[in-house]
Amino acid sequence: MIPMRNRKKTLEVTIEEMRNFSFAYIEKYAPSKQQLRTYLLKKYLKAAVPNVKKQDITNLIDVVLVDLEKTKFISDKFYSESKSRSLIQRGSSINKIRNYLIGKGINDTYIKETLDKIKEDNSDQDFFSGIKICKKKRIGPARTDDNRPLFYKKDISLLARNGFDFETSKRIMDIDKDEYTKIIKLL
Repeated sequence: MIPMRNRKKTLEVTIEEMRNFSFAYIEKYAPSKQQLRTYLLKKYLKAAVPNVKKQDITNLIDVVLVDLEKTKFISDKFYSESKSRSLIQRGSSINKIRNYLIGKGINDTYIKETLDKIKEDNSDQDFFSGIKICKKKRIGPARTDDNRPLFYKKDISLLARNGFDFETSKRIMDIDKDEYTKIIKLL
């Protein structure tokens, strides 16, 4: 067995390692800038790198992130648009999308641009997302007519927990079964 040498890591080696970790993480997860920063910070705070201060690590992480942004490996604008598209496909409300993006550390300007684009594409996006939730959870208009009044409060509260406002939830719950089936066929 060959004995391992205790070699001191230089800052250049650390930057190269950070880039490699970043590329692997980006390839696997497609993260936002803040998610990547958190990942790298955790990775390097766990590994006690000798002769390197915590402030130096955060500065190196910032350098790597700026480099990745310049080469367009990470883009919060792209992340915001792609995540909002996938959340709309799943039936998420605009409020839920906004809160999700804020939680991922996306800049407010990108969030605003993304939500404006969603509203521009479809002015009544929350209504159609609510219909998708009803179909997926089998609530509201998806229930049989004799059960709808019994579960009205429960269904409205489920829509509220998914980020829909009261007016939209009430509008969704008051749809006839025939109209609901027509809308589902269009979606």
